[in-house]
Amino acid sequence: MTPRHVPRPRESLERCALRAQLRGDPMLGTGFPAGRVLLVEQPGPWGRAGLSESNFDHETALALERRAGREGIRVLAIRRPGRHERTRQRAWALLDCRPEREASRWGVFGDDAELLELPLDGTAGTASSELTYLVCAHSKHDTCCALRGRPVAAALAEERPGQVWECSHVGGERFAANVLVAPMGLLYGRVLPFAAREFIEACENGEVVGALLRGRIGLPSVAQAALAYAFEHLAVRQSNALVVERTGDLVDGQAVVCLRAPQGRVNVTVRVERIDADGLTCSNPQPNSYLSYRPVSVALVDD
Repeated sequence: MTPRHVPRPRESLERCALRAQLRGDPMLGTGFPAGRVLLVEQPGPWGRAGLSESNFDHETALALERRAGREGIRVLAIRRPGRHERTRQRAWALLDCRPEREASRWGVFGDDAELLELPLDGTAGTASSELTYLVCAHSKHDTCCALRGRPVAAALAEERPGQVWECSHVGGERFAANVLVAPMGLLYGRVLPFAAREFIEACENGEVVGALLRGRIGLPSVAQAALAYAFEHLAVRQSNALVVERTGDLVDGQAVVCLRAPQGRVNVTVRVERIDADGLTCSNPQPNSYLSYRPVSVALVDD
């Protein structure tokens, strides 16, 4: 019997990433709020919920996510690009992406339940100085994640084998392909496979790819937007050259973020607006809305 051919998804106006790109949806300030991430290798398919809907033990996954959540840590399932069989030993990693605390520690586990005893204070495992590239390829969460993410993961893996993983949902599927570069915590969107080499070279040189930057995870959204804007506006390229010192309250739709920069302290004013848009995800084409974080000015602060 001849297997039934199942058409592969293609780019179209039914896809949220193309719709958002044509609308010009802004990406600034859209990194997730957790500054630390626990990676759990789980080959094979993931359901919409990620690790807890995979071949990983369901109850153990839920308990692990609850435990990590109490510590402000986000859990992501990871797997190597391409098809790989489950092995006895799988990898875990604890990534600390908080400014001036950046660190990566890796280890292995056999039984799923072992991770419930894993110390989450950054003392377990072996420290690594290599960058890790996490590409969202979570098809069951949104088709665009796989449609755009998998080719990018494959292209990056050709350049840096062993440093690239497909990962579960990082948010902002309409910005696919999304790539989190750790441990600096920079989250990029609309990464293209043909630019893989240039993207990696910039990251390894400690540079920010400003045109693709969504933000730095772990910071408030307005601070992420201010940081990304300042990199471009001040012509600063080194990712560690700007540090958020203070994030002001939102007043009349605006917040002021103070940054430490090579030029001195600067204040970036960010305007927050709610924007109406249709089809923010592939699964929901209905009218919806999102928050836009739009930097409107930057000014040097007199010390």
